[in-house]
Amino acid sequence: MANVLAMHSVCSSIATFLNNTYPAATNGMTMPACDFEVLSSQEMTNTPPDGNRVSLFLYRATVNEHSRQQRPSRAPNALPAPLHLDLHILLSAWGATALDEHITMAWAMRQLHLHPLLDASSLSPEPAWDADEVIQIVPAELSTEDIMRIWDALEPSYRLSASYIARTVRLDPDALPEAVPVVASRYTYGAGVAS
Repeated sequence: MANVLAMHSVCSSIATFLNNTYPAATNGMTMPACDFEVLSSQEMTNTPPDGNRVSLFLYRATVNEHSRQQRPSRAPNALPAPLHLDLHILLSAWGATALDEHITMAWAMRQLHLHPLLDASSLSPEPAWDADEVIQIVPAELSTEDIMRIWDALEPSYRLSASYIARTVRLDPDALPEAVPVVASRYTYGAGVAS
């Protein structure tokens, strides 16, 4: 049962996975130092720090198209249906040189291609994920116009970017409070006394 921390948990879990698996060298080649971090829209507009990084920016959240038509149950004592979300994440490379940006971005994209699933063991625990919870990371196609609109709204210069969708993130409703017991009164009717 995931709570409202689920959106941030998915993004930070992807960044943690990439940070933990990033190698110092691969195929005999030394990899440039790189940090993978989740950024807010405010942090995206700030001047990027020195060094290389790949940022994860959650730019959109949508209701999953397959769960959109779920109707709440009318059965007594039925819990409301969970909200199923798709998270649209923009991966962007920030580096001192083109080579650093290209290497770190290519490596991150390959990692997400090879490991497209996050299960409960690789998700941060704050949202109280169910043991069988699985989030799928899939590439998403963004039109050039959509990418330009995102970068125009953020203000920094355009960065090499790739878009992904994390699906399906299930937000369960909060526990409903116990209902107040119904108070019943009995009334009796009788013949009135004439005055």
